[in-house]
Amino acid sequence: MLYFSKIRIILIATFTTIFVYIFLSNFIKFDDNVFNKKINLGLDLQGGSYLLLEIDNTPVITQKLQNTIPELKKFFKEKKINLRNFKIVDDETLIFETTPDKVNEVKDSLLKKEENIINEYYPKYRAHKFDFSVDQNLFKLNFSKYGLVEIKDSSQSQALETIRRRVDEIGTNEPNILKRGNDRIVVELPGLDDPSRIKNLLGKTANLTFRFVIKGSEETFGSEKLEFEDGSEEAIVSKRIILSGDNLLDAQPSMDSETSETVVTFNLDRVGAKRFGKATSTGIGKRLAIVLDGKIISAPVIQDAIVSGSGQISGGFTFQSATDLALLLRSGALPAPLNIIEERTVGPDLGQDSINAGIMALAIGFLLVILFMFFKYRIFGLIANITLILNLFLLVGILTLFEATLTLPGIAGIILTVGMAVDANVLIFERIKEEKKGEKNQLIAFDSGYEKSKTAVIDANITTLIAAMILFFMGSGPIKGFSVTLGVGIFTTLFSVYFIARLLTSLYVTKNKHKEKLI
Repeated sequence: MLYFSKIRIILIATFTTIFVYIFLSNFIKFDDNVFNKKINLGLDLQGGSYLLLEIDNTPVITQKLQNTIPELKKFFKEKKINLRNFKIVDDETLIFETTPDKVNEVKDSLLKKEENIINEYYPKYRAHKFDFSVDQNLFKLNFSKYGLVEIKDSSQSQALETIRRRVDEIGTNEPNILKRGNDRIVVELPGLDDPSRIKNLLGKTANLTFRFVIKGSEETFGSEKLEFEDGSEEAIVSKRIILSGDNLLDAQPSMDSETSETVVTFNLDRVGAKRFGKATSTGIGKRLAIVLDGKIISAPVIQDAIVSGSGQISGGFTFQSATDLALLLRSGALPAPLNIIEERTVGPDLGQDSINAGIMALAIGFLLVILFMFFKYRIFGLIANITLILNLFLLVGILTLFEATLTLPGIAGIILTVGMAVDANVLIFERIKEEKKGEKNQLIAFDSGYEKSKTAVIDANITTLIAAMILFFMGSGPIKGFSVTLGVGIFTTLFSVYFIARLLTSLYVTKNKHKEKLI
């Protein structure tokens, strides 16, 4: 029947009141400070910055080919075949030579080695990671199309996580960081009008290494000449890496108590502390270069062994630059350099225009629905309209509770929810009319109308919910915003129709059950 117990009425009223309060907290500043969450506006509504980044995978490819050299040497040494004159040409091709009598053996061994790799790691795809060609006794080895795709996918996934950590550390509100293709990443920063600091942070690979400075002025095998970051001098440093940024546990800006200079302090993991302690113990009196992205930050002379697993980096930092360097080191190095190929700033005025247009569309839709429902169903149309408004409050309240980001497509999802909520009420009221034709008891007719229309209403909403879930998991950016508001709107619609609207209908019908025509 249409009976609602007092406990049920109290629960419905309490639940609705809480979310109406949460909804109003977006527009009214309450003094009690009980609830301080607000719904976030997306880039298209709030304004902000848009960056399209492209990953330069050339250094990654070169590094992986470089790492292949010792593997090949070891592999063929076991077969007692001598390989020589290893070179990397055009950053994408590894060339090497062997003796003329060993060419066929090397060729067969490379094919078998690649086949073993495939069988072990890629049994389903049968795709080779390398291609090679032979010209007399000269071999050319490079990555195949499959190998390049694998490198790009890996670099993009690593870069995405590193960018997210860097942006999150700055405290930007609800950033949107998405993959685009297999070598691009989109970064949307709502509310950020000046992205210069973000661009500076994202433009640095943050590849940190500790290496010894070699005495002399000429490069030798196993060494390279690097500039200091401030351009003051150059130094010859060993290519042998004592320690890398992978061994850092934490990095923070601080002040040196002796020199009052701003420095970056760091803590190493167990493996890093052991390596650092050993290197500083055997290298007392030597200069240790701290290299970041191919530039020497500083090169202090080692005075004592550092075995505590902590140290500091100095380099004439301001507090801001020390903070940014510490952030870069904490978030980890990017797998490859990033290039900014597109940058846009969306002004807040444009965002406000979008909000106004969305609110206008929502208001017009609401007004037309309210007039139609009141004209068609009179008092029950009024009940449906009250339910519709409360449904909107519940929807925005839930989005506010989770601090969701509202975009222009999200507003479209809310407008669609209004239409679906009306559709549910129309189905119920029309079913009630059908039930009244064969039932004289008003209460039974109304109760049967709600019960027998339930299947149709739930089925319609479930199919829409499935579509919203597919959009959420397979879509990105604005599509997700639309699917979230649509999905939440389905649940609030069912609650408002079968609890709030049914309760108001029950109260009215119970008081006026003796009237001949209620609907």
